[in-house]
Amino acid sequence: MKFKLKVFVWSIALGGALVSCRQKPAETTKKVAVKAVDTNYMDQSVKPGDDFFKYSSGGWIASHPIPADKTEYGSFTVLMDENQKQLKSLILEAAESKAASGTVAQKIGNFYSSGMDTVGIDKKGIEPIMADLDAIDALKSNDEILAQVANMQKRGMYPLFYFFGSQDDRNSEMVIANFYQAGIGLPERDYYFNAATAEIRDTYVKHMEKMLVLAKYDSVTAQAVAQQVFLFETRLAKASLTMLENRDPFKTYNKMSLTELQKMAPEADWSSYFTALGLPNPGDINVRQTAFIQEVAKMVKEEALETWKNYLKWNVINGSANYLSSDLERTDFEFYEQYLSGQKEQRPRWKRVLSTTSSALGEAIGKLYVEKFFPPQAKERMINLVSNLRTSLGNRIDQLEWMTDSTKALAHEKLNAINVKVGYPDKWLDYSPLQITPDDYYANIRNAKVFMFNTELAKIGKPYDRSEWGMTPQTVNAYYSPNANEIVFPAAILQPPFFFMDEDDAVNYGAIGVVIGHEMTHGFDDQGRNYDKNGNLTNWWAEADANAFLEKSKIIVNQYNKYIELDSLNVDGELTLGENIADFGGLNISWDAFQQTAQAKTTDKIDGFTPQQRFFLSYAGVWRQNIMDKELARQLKEDVHSPGDARVNVPLYNMQVFYDAFGITPDDKRYIAPAERAIIW
Repeated sequence: MKFKLKVFVWSIALGGALVSCRQKPAETTKKVAVKAVDTNYMDQSVKPGDDFFKYSSGGWIASHPIPADKTEYGSFTVLMDENQKQLKSLILEAAESKAASGTVAQKIGNFYSSGMDTVGIDKKGIEPIMADLDAIDALKSNDEILAQVANMQKRGMYPLFYFFGSQDDRNSEMVIANFYQAGIGLPERDYYFNAATAEIRDTYVKHMEKMLVLAKYDSVTAQAVAQQVFLFETRLAKASLTMLENRDPFKTYNKMSLTELQKMAPEADWSSYFTALGLPNPGDINVRQTAFIQEVAKMVKEEALETWKNYLKWNVINGSANYLSSDLERTDFEFYEQYLSGQKEQRPRWKRVLSTTSSALGEAIGKLYVEKFFPPQAKERMINLVSNLRTSLGNRIDQLEWMTDSTKALAHEKLNAINVKVGYPDKWLDYSPLQITPDDYYANIRNAKVFMFNTELAKIGKPYDRSEWGMTPQTVNAYYSPNANEIVFPAAILQPPFFFMDEDDAVNYGAIGVVIGHEMTHGFDDQGRNYDKNGNLTNWWAEADANAFLEKSKIIVNQYNKYIELDSLNVDGELTLGENIADFGGLNISWDAFQQTAQAKTTDKIDGFTPQQRFFLSYAGVWRQNIMDKELARQLKEDVHSPGDARVNVPLYNMQVFYDAFGITPDDKRYIAPAERAIIW
């Protein structure tokens, strides 16, 4: 729930044969077979033309209430739950294997065991963070603040801003340093100003007070510190770009040298920051939000040292609460999950620790995961699907009436250059330098964060390694990277309801086919279209084509803006535009690719539905979900993805083939006249 370091890839939720890496044949777990199209999951009392989301999934929604430890429940979460069971079996096997010291299995087992030792964790209380708090108390002047911030960032805490390495937007072959605004405790900057979130602000301050008391502050001091920190964060929030502004890749590209950074934000000593970071000569730096960093520098000079100490100590407490004693962890949950999102109960301890273990030792666990759960046939079938989808998108580009031939030629070059990764990486991260013990959960987490920070820091100023992955194999998701111009499909997503190894083409093109098309389309959405075939930020469009694209995008924006979710809360069509364009594109591209199959040339029914109907029912099944009102309201403010019902009920009613498949007429509630329908790719 807390604000996390941004990965600059665009995902579906929310992207040579490698058999030699396997130590044993792939296996599958025993589980109930999932049908792509199940009439028990439908509500056929609803007309397909009135609400296809309810028609396709109304039965499932009625019979699958949200579990107490979740804020939403749908196809994604069902698969994630199954995935967690698989990971738990791997981790427990590692924990019980009595593996030799220093081996990956021993590190995985020790990490998980240390997290499950709640007696030992509770006994330590806040002792694990005392050294961090003492270091902040020892600061003698504001001149030491940025160096302290750097030391905290090396240990996985991110006051003020995120620092990381990523590809240079205008020279994708190189990795450069980046600053990205951060430093606030509420999920997003607008929470600090909107009238509708006034109660949330008050509750956040009270939450801080509770946490500070648990961290051994007296109640009077805790109250004063909480107010002080909130005002400090409000100043940071005021200087932050909005989420919509941050979607502009030109606005967030501001490359400069250390000398230029010092000149731009002179009130702070940036050399001291980079020296403490271990990168005294950082080379090029992309300051993604320049006004924010300028304000940070002013705050270094203007804010009292005591205010800085309180702010930094709050960041230590807030950022560590989930790994400390149960009273701190529970209080953190009560605000961030229960209050903000409506979650009734914490996830079981084993799930929380498993998630942390999988994050800390991601590729180590991923290697075990693919060895046991990922069949080679799935990779082969996916590669064939991707090839078919690439051909389909190429054909659609040729048929675009609004795009000139010169831009089409460059679009083809970019499409043909898209790299595809399926299942797992070619080479695995070496975890041998990472020290893990069986009895110190907090130290293990800090060691893992230091290890990953140093791993990423070492890449800055060096050529980008195109074999790297931005997600682990056990992640239920997929992504497109604009700088790498690649689409990535981790092993874990290649399962029902996305991928059906033994079912017909219609359901696979309707589910994983649309996912593939979705990720491809990200290369040509409102952001991705600004990157060329090499992943460099540049305008390769003819002006008339760019204007035509923007006009067509407005139709999509308007349709989503009108989609009501909660009372007066609508989808934000501009914030979600990239994902919505990708959904539209994915559906059309995959539909066209499906037409090349033998099944698409028939109307032979399976379970009472034609291949054409099964395509759309399979797509809708991916997005079925129940969601709590609080969580939905939060997502409408913060998420660049539209809610599941909108992802079904908006794009489908723009496709004539969908109308044909279900006999939808102008008398149906969601009918859209042909002249008003949206289509880009």
